[in-house]
Amino acid sequence: MITQNPIVNRQSSIANPFGLYLVMTDPVVGYEECARIAAGEGVKVVQLRMKGVVRDAYIRTAERVRDILARGDSLFIVNDDVEVARAVDADGLHLGQDDMALEEARRIWQAPGKLFGLSTHGQGQDAAAQARRPDYIGVGPVYPTPTKAIPDPTVGLDDLRRVVAACPLPLVAIGGIHRATLPAVLRTGVRNYAVVRAVCAAQDPRAAIRDLRRVERATLASLAR
Repeated sequence: MITQNPIVNRQSSIANPFGLYLVMTDPVVGYEECARIAAGEGVKVVQLRMKGVVRDAYIRTAERVRDILARGDSLFIVNDDVEVARAVDADGLHLGQDDMALEEARRIWQAPGKLFGLSTHGQGQDAAAQARRPDYIGVGPVYPTPTKAIPDPTVGLDDLRRVVAACPLPLVAIGGIHRATLPAVLRTGVRNYAVVRAVCAAQDPRAAIRDLRRVERATLASLAR
């Protein structure tokens, strides 16, 4: 049974910097265990990304993940499929440039308080995305990454810095971010960052999450000096 997430005002909860955004894709410990660890570590946003699976299987996994995350304060975002997001009463939906139009997804899923994120890949896509008024924008890939069969063009640090300076919406940097690259990403001014392999490929996701946060805290402390 799906229980209601205690966070009522979801838009305001994502408006402030929250740091780590976990995208769960084939975690080596399994989706449910990875979700339990993320919730236990207080990860603010967890996205479920399952490519190449039938919708029923996506929904079954999403229901289990949703129940786990609903016990804490993590927001649950479904990648790509508005029907899955609606079926499991997720907290939101994240769309790519080649997915269903944001406007159409909002027409289909009109439940109040849901979050809609939109990916951008540089080349002015962030300006076009702002006009569509998503609740947040993903920017990347910052670095090359093998998580997509057909990779998106790399944004790079300079373009990320430009987007941070120009975009008033909440931003999440993504793509090739791990403990070694995170400091350079944070130095662009972005404060939210998504990881996939840095946690999902780890045999100990809890240790990986804590390590990323240690790097985050140390980098932000050095920038504040």
